[in-house]
Amino acid sequence: MTIDKSWMTIRRRGSSNEFWNGLQHFFQMVKPFVNDRGFIKFPCRRCLNNASHQLEDLESHIFRNGFMFGYNQLIHHWEPATANAGMTVAGPSGGIHERDEMFDVLDDIISEDADEDAVGGPSSNEQYDDLFAALRSKLYPGVSSFSSLNFLVKLMHFKVLNKWTNKSFDEFLKLLKLAFPKIDLVESHYEAKKLMTKMGLGYSSIHVCKNDCALFWKENSLKDTCPVCSESRWKLQSGKRSGKNVPHKVLRYFPVGPRLERLFATSKTVKLMRWHSTGKSKDNDVMRHLVDGKSWQEFDKRHPQFASDVRNVRLGLAADGFNPFGNMSLSYSMWLVVLTTYNLPPWICMKAEYLMLSLLIPGPHSPGKDMDVFLRPLIDELKELWVHGLDTRDAAYENGVFRMRAALLWTLNDFSARSSLSGWSGQGYRACPTCNEDTPSMRVIGKTAYFGHRHFLPTNHHWRSNLQFDGRTERKRPPRRFSMTAILEQLRRVKTGISSKHPNYRGVKQKRGDDELNWRKKSIFYELPYWADIELKHNLDIMHIEKNVCDSLLGTLLADPHKSKDTDSARRDLAKLGIRHELHMFEDGNKLMKPAADYTFSEANRRKFCHFIRSVKFPDGFASNLSKNVAQNDSRLLGLKSHDCHVMMQRLLPVGCRSLVSKNIWSTIVELCTFFKQLCASTVNVSDMVEAQKQLVLILCKLERIFPPAFFDIMIHLVLHLPEEAILGGPVHMRWMYPFERYLKRLKDYVRNAAKPEVQLPKAMLLTKR
Repeated sequence: MTIDKSWMTIRRRGSSNEFWNGLQHFFQMVKPFVNDRGFIKFPCRRCLNNASHQLEDLESHIFRNGFMFGYNQLIHHWEPATANAGMTVAGPSGGIHERDEMFDVLDDIISEDADEDAVGGPSSNEQYDDLFAALRSKLYPGVSSFSSLNFLVKLMHFKVLNKWTNKSFDEFLKLLKLAFPKIDLVESHYEAKKLMTKMGLGYSSIHVCKNDCALFWKENSLKDTCPVCSESRWKLQSGKRSGKNVPHKVLRYFPVGPRLERLFATSKTVKLMRWHSTGKSKDNDVMRHLVDGKSWQEFDKRHPQFASDVRNVRLGLAADGFNPFGNMSLSYSMWLVVLTTYNLPPWICMKAEYLMLSLLIPGPHSPGKDMDVFLRPLIDELKELWVHGLDTRDAAYENGVFRMRAALLWTLNDFSARSSLSGWSGQGYRACPTCNEDTPSMRVIGKTAYFGHRHFLPTNHHWRSNLQFDGRTERKRPPRRFSMTAILEQLRRVKTGISSKHPNYRGVKQKRGDDELNWRKKSIFYELPYWADIELKHNLDIMHIEKNVCDSLLGTLLADPHKSKDTDSARRDLAKLGIRHELHMFEDGNKLMKPAADYTFSEANRRKFCHFIRSVKFPDGFASNLSKNVAQNDSRLLGLKSHDCHVMMQRLLPVGCRSLVSKNIWSTIVELCTFFKQLCASTVNVSDMVEAQKQLVLILCKLERIFPPAFFDIMIHLVLHLPEEAILGGPVHMRWMYPFERYLKRLKDYVRNAAKPEVQLPKAMLLTKR
């Protein structure tokens, strides 16, 4: 029994009577072939004959999603199977060709227009004619493994990875034409780019107000002026709009849902998406994955319906800015928001292939506290994924279509970006987001020092009455633990402001009231229904904290004139506090003398330490060549990167300084370095972190007896809260910024033209997808 199948390839389904008549005839034909439950396999582009549903839903599925390509022999319904069944594909023009891997790519792209076609709206599907023509044509007579389109995509992929210039690409195409006269390939890079553009880039372009006040999106999409500041949406020339409307800024948004669906669509990754339920630690004291952390477990207890399906997705969000040109003399800051999937095993989830770029925020300036404006599309989609979910095909089951939901567990950022996302300012007397209004701080000359960690000791500890710290006894009780109810009450008192780039407020400092504490805003993340219940919302980044601590220690020990915290002002602070009289500056005739401190290396010891660093050899791939960072006069270290400081703190500094300073100083530094080594292990014990929390208070108090108060910036203080976050979140190698920084480095390499970096990154990402 055969029927006319030409209607199956019609694109304008909403305006075609032929499609509707063919669909109704198909519906009548399949009625006798439903199973005993009234279910039948649906041949729409979403279900692909892998899912069965009620018969009455068949027409709406196919009309909304379109009839699947390649299903020319209806073997799942009434037609008998033949030897070549399922191995041929019908293009939109009715031609038959061998199946090519690029067909799946085009099918995904075309299916995105299904909803627009279904309502009879305008369709751009005619643009795919050239793509299907290239897909049907063979690259060379007798070659069946490559279509012309497949070869061209791979060639463009190599161009991006190897940074070929457009001219070199054109020359290579000419060489191919000369060597293989019958090859079916474009003539130039211009033609190749024109063809690739028709494939779409998988993102939405959203215009932004020049003052970062609002997005021209949804209810504002048709407006020509900003609804907040009334600035024009378009760039003006001589006070008038140019012939072509050019927006001031364009935000590029990459939807999350379709990429999460792909993780369940292949047999390779679908099993890995369940690893967090099967691979978690059986020992309650051992944490090897984030699922072993207290925050994840408490989230599951509060939301049992979400936790009941292990396929529901847990996400982490990282936001960071970078200069795409690699030239620090050119001030330009472009920000990216990247997501990672924590369902995956720990050795996979942080790899670049599984990181998902979500937002590309245009430069040249950092969004600052206006970050929430740019996060709006992502937050709306996350709310949709939590409340309604997304019907997703599970490749592990034949008829496995399930309702996938997703939740954002926390964010990962350096401390300045954390302030932009959380709303708590990282400056001032209350800079610590954990201590809140109980942050230990004091004013020293020219800065705020976060000094006074005896505050965290038990009230009967003998160090509280010791005057050697700051000349006073410590009577404050240990800091309070602020409940979520208390935090929400603080946020209720925060006044809602407008963009700091608004012309009426540009250059004017907006002061906060005393009741607002350090809150600058209520973060947009609180719009997520579950966000207030999460115990660990914004992670402290160990990578940046460790680097800053290392820089402070090395700069002070080596008496680096640019990085040392033992400055003249620091010595005046000691005199002002009336402590450590042997370090006070004094006048000798017409000179102001600065006594040598026991916490700095002598000139001879500086040379010994630098010579030690220069002589160290590492296994291949373990660390960079640190000998290049030693100054020529063996007096200081220059240009240490984050990973260099990581190796320095955990491997070299405890050994290198042992015989160069007194025992009490060396032993305290070793205790601090040992903690970082313990914290960064791939497997972390809860009992070790509980003990480390107690020891860190003593370590910081010892450091306060060694170094001047100016040494204690906010990064030194934040070390105190790392064990607690490790207990809540789990191993830090899945919660630090190293993978995201490497990912940014990869994206930076894609930028070749300084004129439009935001345009090049999405195009290069499309061509480098594997």
